[in-house]
Amino acid sequence: MKFSRSQIIQNSIAISLVVGVFVFLYATSAPRELYLTAGLIVAVLLLILLANRALTISLDRKLPWLTHGNKRFYSQLGIGVLVSLVIINLSYFLFKITLTEDPPVGSQIATINALSILILLPIISINFGIQFLKRWKNAQLASEEFQKESIKAELNALKNHLDPHFLFNNLNILSSLISKDQKQSQAYLEKFAEVYRIILQSSSEELVELKQELSFISAYMYLLEIRFEDTIQLSMTIDKKDEALYLPPLTLQMLIENAIKHNTVSEIRPLKIHVESQNGYISVKNNLQEKKVELPNSGQTGLENIKRRYSYFTKKQVEVIKNPNSFIVRVPLINISEI
Repeated sequence: MKFSRSQIIQNSIAISLVVGVFVFLYATSAPRELYLTAGLIVAVLLLILLANRALTISLDRKLPWLTHGNKRFYSQLGIGVLVSLVIINLSYFLFKITLTEDPPVGSQIATINALSILILLPIISINFGIQFLKRWKNAQLASEEFQKESIKAELNALKNHLDPHFLFNNLNILSSLISKDQKQSQAYLEKFAEVYRIILQSSSEELVELKQELSFISAYMYLLEIRFEDTIQLSMTIDKKDEALYLPPLTLQMLIENAIKHNTVSEIRPLKIHVESQNGYISVKNNLQEKKVELPNSGQTGLENIKRRYSYFTKKQVEVIKNPNSFIVRVPLINISEI
């Protein structure tokens, strides 16, 4: 377990105080009862610290600050106080029956609880308040960073599709289809409109259902297949139960676009793209036939963007696998009830 600098300083101060107390007791030749009392206090404080730290780790997973702020605050404060009181009472009870001849009586238990509430619990509450403010601040910073990444991704996606060359190419294709095949030109126009409608809808969403994303990909690939004819081939193997899971919008489109951008396509060697969902992941796989000339801004900015967006929702990693004959990207599907 790694400790932050502030935690190391706090632990060092605590150890120094404990050592100082026992050195003082030794120097003053304090009676045995004082040693036992000091030992009890140290043990109780240590147990309370460890229990509240374990509680914090557990609630970080079940009730994150960012999504359950109020519920997390009251839950941790209430459970923390209750756990601390249980530790204090159990420790005092064990202390009395094992190290003294007198069993605890009601007045003593009432006194120890009153002292705990008046002295120890305010200290715990203050410490908890400091942790709350620190974690809330970190959560806010993470949220702001994610929003910036989302906005950047949305703008990039819109820029790519609203690029004059993209519009020009599709309008040229539509123009040529009108003179050749009116029925196909009508279908092309409908898919063209559907692509932009879905892009504009998803621009304000953080997550979309896989089913919705696949609907968009079908319309998007229709445009590409008409444009590139048989040089791009798309296939899908989707588990029906995965269609209700979620992923960041336009993720699959970005991965398909990335494959087209970095690979050569021809009638002799068509680009084959396969989308498959399996074991809580969805993968985009293409046969590898990389372009010899490096493109401007051809770094893995798209993949890095996807990884950063995923890190906000899940600890599962985006996997990139490059083989001599294929390139695969596996992204986790998200169950929003687990966020």
